Amino acid sequence: MFGIAILGATGYVGTEIIRILTQHPQVNIVAVVSRSFAGRNFSDIYPNFGKVMDMEISEINIDALCEENDIFITALPHEASNEIIPALVNKGKRVIDHSAAFRFKDKATYETWYKSAHGMEDLLELAVYGLPELYRNKIRNSQLVANPGCYPTCAILSIAPLISRKLVYNTNIIIDAASGVSGAGRKSDLAYSFCETHENFKAYGVTNHRHTPEIEQELSNLAGEEIFISFTPHLMPIKRGMMCTSYLNLKDSGLNSENLYELYCEYYKDEFFVRVLKPGTLPEVKNVAGSNFIDISVNVDKRLNRAIVLSAIDNLGKGAAGQAVQCLNIMLGLEETTGLKHPAFYL
Repeated sequence: MFGIAILGATGYVGTEIIRILTQHPQVNIVAVVSRSFAGRNFSDIYPNFGKVMDMEISEINIDALCEENDIFITALPHEASNEIIPALVNKGKRVIDHSAAFRFKDKATYETWYKSAHGMEDLLELAVYGLPELYRNKIRNSQLVANPGCYPTCAILSIAPLISRKLVYNTNIIIDAASGVSGAGRKSDLAYSFCETHENFKAYGVTNHRHTPEIEQELSNLAGEEIFISFTPHLMPIKRGMMCTSYLNLKDSGLNSENLYELYCEYYKDEFFVRVLKPGTLPEVKNVAGSNFIDISVNVDKRLNRAIVLSAIDNLGKGAAGQAVQCLNIMLGLEETTGLKHPAFYL
């Protein structure tokens, strides 16, 4: 059994990580850490964990935590990473981090979009982007994994085959996306309150959402040239789930939905968590919520010679906690699907 500590355990992502790991056959949760609720039992904060996770929540004590744990999963605000991640890495611990601090290879990109000094430049070369379908071999031996954002996961995986196979023009790429409210985290801001979100649908972060450069970085790596996208996120009046619709102009007018379906099936033939849907079948949030799957449908608008790719994930699953556990399994040398084969909630 491997000892795991979860830092930031009482946020939505941290709680979802714990929900998954309590059923993981090879992992022992040794510590759950939260500054806000230290000293209380985890099941007092989340009663649904009664008799499943009654562990007392602890304060952050790096020395004590490092004595008992093999790997740390951190689900903390970006600024909190500054004091915690370097300390863990310096003690030789392996870390899966959910902040944006290590997703970018260029610290200037982070500082420009997150309006904050980085301060951990020496760790950027150490970090590996935690998207297993693209970086599995690097994740395996990495000491520091930067878990991707939910929007980037949903967008990148959905169009990676088209970009990497150079079937589309790398200009005028449009990604239209929508997320459930849990994507904003466990907070009491007015914009995410019940009366503001229920029976409502709205855009936000238009032209300046922080996940834009993350998507651009990874698509550029796949293309071998710099790519810029138009990305617009929306807030859906649901708890969890995410949908992306991407528009890309095809180079070859002879391609159709069936051709691209076959291409996608071949590209993802060894990826358990990627489900390529048959032509005519479209992704739905309820088919992925609560799971680590991404459902993808690739379609061709022959009139405009344009690929329209739809993808759906659970923003808390493949978009965060599930993907972290997928990376964890790779780092521990376990079967990648361990503890993650459960289907979506559906209802």
